[in-house]
Amino acid sequence: MSHMSETARRLVFLGTQAEPCLIHEEVPIPKLKPGEILGKLRMATICGSDLHTISGKRKEQTPSILGHEGVVEVINHLRPDTDIEKGDRITFHVINCCNKCENCREGLQQKCTSLFKYGHSIMTEESQLNGCYASHIIIHSGTHVAKIPGHVRDNMAATINCALATMVNVVSGLTGENLHRDTVALIQGCGLLGIYGCVLLQEAGFRKVYCSDIEPKRLEIVQRFGGIPVITDGSPPSDPGDNSVDVVIEVCGFPGVIPDGIRLLRTGGLYVLAGMVHPNSNLDITGEQIIRKCVTIKGIHNYGPQHLDEAISFLSRTCNKYPFEELFSPSFKLTDFEQALLLSKQQVFNRVCVEP
Repeated sequence: MSHMSETARRLVFLGTQAEPCLIHEEVPIPKLKPGEILGKLRMATICGSDLHTISGKRKEQTPSILGHEGVVEVINHLRPDTDIEKGDRITFHVINCCNKCENCREGLQQKCTSLFKYGHSIMTEESQLNGCYASHIIIHSGTHVAKIPGHVRDNMAATINCALATMVNVVSGLTGENLHRDTVALIQGCGLLGIYGCVLLQEAGFRKVYCSDIEPKRLEIVQRFGGIPVITDGSPPSDPGDNSVDVVIEVCGFPGVIPDGIRLLRTGGLYVLAGMVHPNSNLDITGEQIIRKCVTIKGIHNYGPQHLDEAISFLSRTCNKYPFEELFSPSFKLTDFEQALLLSKQQVFNRVCVEP
């Protein structure tokens, strides 16, 4: 079925130095290739990585369509072996992978040697609608997709395929002989990753979940999501104390938190790093500290297809139990993206919503 008679709107990023750096375009919708899905964007949210790309802190090839967090309504597809139907609301793995390379076979699809990443890849003739800041998106044949339950609203569902699935991956590794229902955790960073982490650990039965941040305002909300706030702005310490935490999870992106994390971590504890996905991340820690304290340090980047499915199930169970709606802004139209961007930079909301 051809879609050449129909058009799509897209917001194209031309690079930080370009003037303007973002332009609106209307283009024909290409014909689908086998295995592809054409979807209409119902909702997109502005992720911190998009802010970093637009500001120049993160380097991406251009021209590109940014945006990878989104809810898609299926318009048409050429996937014969699927239960996906026209009209379904779906989310998708942010990575298209080959499922054949060594990394894919080891369960690290997010490290596929030939990966394609939605909202981060250059626009080409073959890939013209590959980000969420557009009216339509074409999902490639190697991309895992999943239906969104009807009772999960669009704004909450938009971040399933980034922030929530990533934290599901982080938490899924916190099982084993050394971790049990008396476990105490500290999450460093009270952004959306940190808040999702609090809920996931609370629901997993952790005894206490502390959440630290330098901004008191950001910490005000954390108790409603199962976290115990810890302010790190230099005021008298409110942390749980030296050697008192079983697991520390870093999702703030700031390397300066590491000494505190090591201090609070018990002997034999686990330190998970998931937020410092940038080059300015040299750590102030010695090999001796790691060895003498018998600490395990683990890195988590993105997630696999199974974590997307688990994230949907988790949100389906908890969406009416926690005030997730408070984390999201009212929606902006794609034509008002500059205003949405401005609000996103002000960090009034954990995510700013865009309705293409």
